[in-house]
Amino acid sequence: MIADVTMFEPEQVERPDQTESRERNEPETVAVTNGEEADENIYLLGRPPLGKFLRFMAHDVVDGEFMDEGVLTDEWRAAHHHVRTLETEETGIADYPPITKLDARVEPLCAELLKDPLIVNGFNTVPTNIAMVELDRLVVYQKHIDLAHVRKLKKKLGPAPTVEEVFQTCLPAEHPQPPVKWSRAHSDTYVFMSPSNDLRFLGTMRLKANHIKDYPPPGTLVGVIGIAVGFGSNFLNAIYAENRLVLNNGSHRAYALRDLGVTHVPCIIQYPSTREELVIAASGDLRDHPDLYLRSPRPSMLKDYFNPKLRKIVALKRRVRQVTVKFETDEKYVPSL
Repeated sequence: MIADVTMFEPEQVERPDQTESRERNEPETVAVTNGEEADENIYLLGRPPLGKFLRFMAHDVVDGEFMDEGVLTDEWRAAHHHVRTLETEETGIADYPPITKLDARVEPLCAELLKDPLIVNGFNTVPTNIAMVELDRLVVYQKHIDLAHVRKLKKKLGPAPTVEEVFQTCLPAEHPQPPVKWSRAHSDTYVFMSPSNDLRFLGTMRLKANHIKDYPPPGTLVGVIGIAVGFGSNFLNAIYAENRLVLNNGSHRAYALRDLGVTHVPCIIQYPSTREELVIAASGDLRDHPDLYLRSPRPSMLKDYFNPKLRKIVALKRRVRQVTVKFETDEKYVPSL
């Protein structure tokens, strides 16, 4: 359900100047790929444990197994020290971020968006609304940003996107499907593959014969269990919990827009009132380790992606997302009651 939840007095938000990109010019080293397909990524340093960081560098970065662990440890230590400094200097910066009304120019787009079945059926668990949020005040849990994808987004947007273009980028009414292939691997196993990391298991569906058209039934159907695989709603979405806004989806668009100079963007905001509701509404590391983002005096934030003391540019091995679906049936006779 899209509820009109107003947490703060609305403020008048002007569209920010977008004449200057936040692209950093400082030199940053990217691993040599040796011909292996790879993409430049920003990786946030200092917060993941040292062991996890070293494993990531060894297993996911091109030629990472040949990197000097001593040098990597020094980089992690410096970033970790900076994180501790920020916890003192910016304590509470993530608390009570401003949430403001949409620009009147996009109200027709918003009214049309609210009819989208992905909105109606996908955001009906906890109170939800659509409002403007400040990008630099968003808490983030995604550790890396694909810069190749960011460049595509920025090229599509141009150097100075309009208010309407920003809205449609964050909350698209159209849902183009990324490339995907799937096939039957065994009698009870199907494999789906896509270059999009949004490919996922969407759950099961209870279907009846009238739900299935243009497909000859193998017999007289009693019921059909659908195992759904596909893509998420792809809306820029945040969770407001314990007085903080945590970006739940749309990290690359948020980064690209901020890099273009946009400071405030439209966002679907969900308002879980308890940790139990948070588990239902959230995903990823926020769902699994909420205290890191809701209780830390200074959690990781979107602006950290732009901080040279907290980021490392690496060439990650290009991968595809694979989802495997297996099912099992058991037919037998049992004694009659």
